[in-house]
Amino acid sequence: MLQQVNGHSSGPAAPGGKALGEDLQEFLGQEAPLHLLDDLTKVNPVTLETVLRCLQARYMADTFYTNAGCTLVALNPFKPVPQLYSPDLMKEYHAAPQPQKLKPHIFTVGEQTYRNVKSLIEPVNQSIVVSGESGAGKTWTSRCLMKFYAVVAASPTSWESHKIAERIEQRILNSNPVMEAFGNACTLRNNNSSRFGKFIQLQMNRAHQMTGAAVQTYLLEKTRVACQASSERNFHIFYQICKGASADERLQWHLPEGATFSWLPNPHRTLEEDCFEVTREAMLHLGIDTPTQNNIFKVLAGLLHLGNVRFADCEDEAQPCQLMDDARGSVRTSASLLWLPEDPLLETLRIRTIRAGRQQQVFRKPCSLAECDTRRDCLAKLIYARLFDWLVSVINSSIYAAPDSWTTFIGLLDVYGFESFPDNSLEQLCINYANEKLQQHFVAHYLRAQQEEYALEGLEWSFVNYQDNQTCLDLIEGSPISICSLLNEECRLNRPSSAAQLQTRIESALAGSPCLGRDKLSREPSFIVVHYAGPVRYHTAGLVEKNKDPVPPELTRLLQQSQDPLLKVLFPTDPEEKSQEEPSGKSRTPVLTVVSKFKASLEQLLQVLHSTTPHYIRCIKPNSKGQAQTFLREEVLSQLEACGLVETIHISAAGFPIRVSHRNFVERYALLRRLRPRTAPGPPSSSLNEGRPEWSPQAEEATLQPLLQDILRTLPALPGAAATSGNSVQATPATLHCGRTKVFMTDSTLELLERRRAQVLEQCARCIQAGWRRHRHRKQERQRRAAVLIQAAIRSWLTRKHVRRLHVAATVIKRAWQKWRIRMAFLASKELDGVEEKHLFQAPRSPSSFPLPQAQSWLPGAIIRLWPLGLVLANAAEGVHGFQRKLVVWACLQLPTSSPRSYTVQTAQEQDGVTSIRALPQGSIKFHCRKSPLRYADICPEPSSDSVTGFNQILLERHRLGDV
Repeated sequence: MLQQVNGHSSGPAAPGGKALGEDLQEFLGQEAPLHLLDDLTKVNPVTLETVLRCLQARYMADTFYTNAGCTLVALNPFKPVPQLYSPDLMKEYHAAPQPQKLKPHIFTVGEQTYRNVKSLIEPVNQSIVVSGESGAGKTWTSRCLMKFYAVVAASPTSWESHKIAERIEQRILNSNPVMEAFGNACTLRNNNSSRFGKFIQLQMNRAHQMTGAAVQTYLLEKTRVACQASSERNFHIFYQICKGASADERLQWHLPEGATFSWLPNPHRTLEEDCFEVTREAMLHLGIDTPTQNNIFKVLAGLLHLGNVRFADCEDEAQPCQLMDDARGSVRTSASLLWLPEDPLLETLRIRTIRAGRQQQVFRKPCSLAECDTRRDCLAKLIYARLFDWLVSVINSSIYAAPDSWTTFIGLLDVYGFESFPDNSLEQLCINYANEKLQQHFVAHYLRAQQEEYALEGLEWSFVNYQDNQTCLDLIEGSPISICSLLNEECRLNRPSSAAQLQTRIESALAGSPCLGRDKLSREPSFIVVHYAGPVRYHTAGLVEKNKDPVPPELTRLLQQSQDPLLKVLFPTDPEEKSQEEPSGKSRTPVLTVVSKFKASLEQLLQVLHSTTPHYIRCIKPNSKGQAQTFLREEVLSQLEACGLVETIHISAAGFPIRVSHRNFVERYALLRRLRPRTAPGPPSSSLNEGRPEWSPQAEEATLQPLLQDILRTLPALPGAAATSGNSVQATPATLHCGRTKVFMTDSTLELLERRRAQVLEQCARCIQAGWRRHRHRKQERQRRAAVLIQAAIRSWLTRKHVRRLHVAATVIKRAWQKWRIRMAFLASKELDGVEEKHLFQAPRSPSSFPLPQAQSWLPGAIIRLWPLGLVLANAAEGVHGFQRKLVVWACLQLPTSSPRSYTVQTAQEQDGVTSIRALPQGSIKFHCRKSPLRYADICPEPSSDSVTGFNQILLERHRLGDV
């Protein structure tokens, strides 16, 4: 037979090598689309072979998580993948609007449970059931989920609350290495196998922050302390103290280098879990100080030395068994480490105390060799079990929050996986019994409940035949007769039990059960139970004794005499305490057996699971050797068949995973009625207000039905929806059905509904945005107009103010000009009188000149001569200065010059006897114009034909003129 490893044949080459190559090529060609399928319900057809191929393709592509309907399938990679569990990836899944749209991951399940707890509408407690075989990765999955919740659920605002949340987060995470060190061991299938079950309750407050946690444990395999199978190891903590203790601690705990202990097999095998410093640091964070830690490790070292105590069989039954030659030192060392007296310890191990008769007389009977070994092992198991329970209580007291400080919780169930070894006893029976209960819970919650709900709601549904393990549960725990009841009855009879007799009784009493079998070739008494994961053979030898779990009262009294501080706490002195394992002779109180206690704790766990919304993670082991990139198809196939994964995929693919009540459906999708045409008949518009949660309980169903049918009429208009003919309820897409109280739909239909709902909301948002923009535009327009009016008024006021100032300035200038003109005219008239008289009587006349009238000649002449003087006086501040000014004055006034180099100004008209400023001057003449900044200031107010007009000043400069 060829063994398929990684999709290739590991056996000899087949004769049809070419055909085998074609098959491989075809298979590898299908791997490309297969590894992209995130959900096994999309595999077509859904069979064990196609599901197996899809998982193998994804595993070889380093994709270890795949959805299977409501279940997440997790393949153990058997190699470190740090980027797959980084804090950044945790935050990415936490911040995603729709985490289910991302790749399948355990963080998707964690975020879904966290958002369900955060839901404001009826928040329900959540639970995650992590199941699978031993070595499939359940412990690692639970550890990663705890880290995820510690990251996303610890985001307080204030610094003080941040420190509190940080401390709680650290303690919750530190509880893992402590419990794994004291409760996990290396087995044939897993290096870090949980030898106990635990349910971790992560407690959330109203702000959805993690305020604390609580740990509940189930059935610690304390037998491992004194008995281990070949190639297996004891609990991790024993190897940690032997390999990680310092020289002083070795001296204090009597653990020299190279010491051998019979209860410590395979000491040279080094594992990743053998990290002593991590355990010590975690215990320190949990509040266990260094002296207490040293006390714990000293007690554990005492148990190791107690395991080296060996007895020799004595020929005389009346004498106690003797110690082996090398056992005396072990007794002395164990007694000193446990702070017990050496002689009473040795006496308790070798002599049994019996109370008999009405007067409760005490008899002392030497024990046989087997009984001495049993009492020694019982003492070690009793101490270790009490120590483990004490550690759990310390952890709970460190991380537990007050009941009034939290409202909801998320539960993580990490229970031991299904086990089947060559030698199976009571421990494996209880472990497999717990897995049967969890499988039955899954069947009841998802497979059976879903199909029953379809029938109850009136849906036409072809039922899928699934594997129901109720028959196996009836065999183990049924009433009135079952394996558990028979074991408990044997314990109550308080008689020596024979393995063959127990086998015969079980086979005769439960012969009608189809799940009970018998191995006729086995020489040892045993029976076979056909579990959902396969048949397991249990040996009947030792079942009754392990079920009794007898603890001799003299062992308890011995431990109460210890002076060790830790043992005093573990075994307090209570005079009223009675041993439940060995009642008095007359008393017939039912014995509280291991099976009874485990069954009670399991029922309590299932009650908690039933009160929460469960989520399932199925851990699959690709191979039993723990090798990376190795996919053994036969082993994976058996696990897929055992966990009922194919039936789950069948129901999820063919059924309707989305179920919404009528009221919630109407409340969410009532706005889809906007998609109906305006001309289509329908209920009145007033029914829109009836969709609000103001209905009376009596008329609720009557009100919901018209609204629901009105919404369902719009569904044929959805794109890609295939409508069927029929009434209004049946005229819906084939992927949606309306039941009596719920609406059932597939993921594709839900996606269509959500997309159209988003379109309607987008239209409403656009209307709101358009109205808001219109309002904002109008408001801005009004503000702009107001600003323009204000600015225009201010500019007008400033302009008027400026013009007014200019007008005042122009008025002042005009008045000054008029005064100056009058003054100049007056001065010119007086000067003119003198000048005219001088010209008339002193100046010679030309023959061609004609006398002018006095009134017409002296006044114009004076004005003409004095006009340059007026210009000089008008520009007295910035005109000519000094000598040039004097020359102009002298020329205007025609004053005689005393200097030989005097300058005279004489016009051409004067040479002819005519004086005029209009006469063209001789020599170089420059005209300087200065324009007034005032409007119309360049125009003379009273222009005259014989005078220079305008306010502009025209200066005539004549250079180097001759003397007069």
